[in-house]
Amino acid sequence: MKNSFKDLTLEEQIAKRDELRKQYLDIRMDRVLGHVENPLAIRTVKRQIARLNTLIHENALGIRTSAN
Repeated sequence: MKNSFKDLTLEEQIAKRDELRKQYLDIRMDRVLGHVENPLAIRTVKRQIARLNTLIHENALGIRTSAN
């Protein structure tokens, strides 16, 4: 799962990041309400968002080009 974002285009990476952000907020809300099934999901989603942010930033700096 770590490297699965590298083959996405820049637009797909941004869309995936937005989707993960929504999922993260939903998990946080469930945690506050006490209905979370997997508490480690918060950490996993946060790390995936960070990986996507890194790839998007590298693309903006020109270090990495997105897949076509």
